[in-house]
Amino acid sequence: MVRVTTVYDVTVIATESLSKRFPRVTALDRLSVDVGPGVTGLVGANGAGKSTLIKILLGLSPATEGRAEVLGLDVATKGAAIRERVGYMPEHDCLPPDVSATEFVVHMARMSGLPPTAARERTADTLRHVGLYEERYRPIGGYSTGMKQRVKLAQALVHDPQLVFLDEPTNGLDPVGRDEMLGLIRRIHTDFGISVLVTSHLLGELERTCDHVVVIDGGKLLRSSSTTDFTQTTTTLAIEVTDTDEHPDGTRAVREALHARGVTVDAGSGLPGAGHVLLLTAQGEETYDLVRDTVADLGLGLVRMEQRRHHISEVFTTDTDTDEQRKEAVGHGS
Repeated sequence: MVRVTTVYDVTVIATESLSKRFPRVTALDRLSVDVGPGVTGLVGANGAGKSTLIKILLGLSPATEGRAEVLGLDVATKGAAIRERVGYMPEHDCLPPDVSATEFVVHMARMSGLPPTAARERTADTLRHVGLYEERYRPIGGYSTGMKQRVKLAQALVHDPQLVFLDEPTNGLDPVGRDEMLGLIRRIHTDFGISVLVTSHLLGELERTCDHVVVIDGGKLLRSSSTTDFTQTTTTLAIEVTDTDEHPDGTRAVREALHARGVTVDAGSGLPGAGHVLLLTAQGEETYDLVRDTVADLGLGLVRMEQRRHHISEVFTTDTDTDEQRKEAVGHGS
């Protein structure tokens, strides 16, 4: 069992050897993971099994084998009770175009068991929170994509759930709309104490938004840990030097000099200034001294020597990945 460590030592979601098989594909393959309170990102490429997992956790689709609990309730037998306590924002557009946001969210609140007066009050508060208060009486069919996403978020929150599942909530949004949605997601937990499981294939979004990240691929767990563990400083050094008349390609001169001293150096592909940045693994303080002395001996200037930060995207990338694959993995353009 892989556990996401939290300061509360509370498990919000737990799966054990959870599998979901269809005639021609395995959507989940013996997935075992625990998720604690806070904002958790569920990341994977399209088809990785994210939406299938959410449907199982909501009690809407039976697992082929294994078990899962949400808020301590067994998904196989307590689906209705789970859905009373959990909000769900689906990935695809599912909104009626001829009703207003107020009408739709009030209806969803009533479906969740709220009495009429409480449903109207909660709807007004929730639409204000997601930034739709002024437009709440307009028909949804005239809304922009960003406004429709906010309606879907509002209906997931209106019954004051303990946990919300948000399936690709930034789909179709421009960069500004994405940032606004991510801010709303963060405040769901900080302002209201509601835990969040948010899916995305854009890894950079989750680095900025989530406390924890669960990475799945092909229905299998790749990694599960706190966001800080993903982005912790590594022992990889990034080095950048100046050029001189004697050494018009200072980067190459440093690489060759370090190689002669038995140090393996890689070009910093994918980093700012790629081609002028060298990467090497630090083996203690002596590595820093060696780099400094090597640069000085060559008469070059040392622009920077710093520890490189590790990003979530590297879970999906290898040295053999193409540039296009790297861009796709990190959600290029987000």
